[in-house]
Amino acid sequence: QVHLVESGGRLVHPGDSLKLSCAAANAKLAMAWFRQAPGKEREFVASISRSGQSTEYADSVKGRFTISRDHAESTLFLQMDSLKSDDTARYFCAASARYGLTTSRADYYDYWGQGTQVTVSS
Repeated sequence: QVHLVESGGRLVHPGDSLKLSCAAANAKLAMAWFRQAPGKEREFVASISRSGQSTEYADSVKGRFTISRDHAESTLFLQMDSLKSDDTARYFCAASARYGLTTSRADYYDYWGQGTQVTVSS
């Protein structure tokens, strides 16, 4: 059974950096970060392959966010730099039970965490 717990979300200012973590017990295949802002649909942020060698990003975060994973520590990370107010959302960690490659499709992921809130405001 995969269990996901996100942490690291908080209030930051525009331009700041923030690193999210997801404790991912038993998550061995592809993983991803999604986010959902109030009144909006959940959207893909970034994904990483089973090996960690392949990554995929949404255009809105490309060049600013970096996804990584540490298999030894069973942890997924999201380094977020140059944060903008549009990045304000609840961020969710997701893990697939079936696929090892990156994908932006939410239906490929079988396990989800409860999320951590990131607020970017001056």
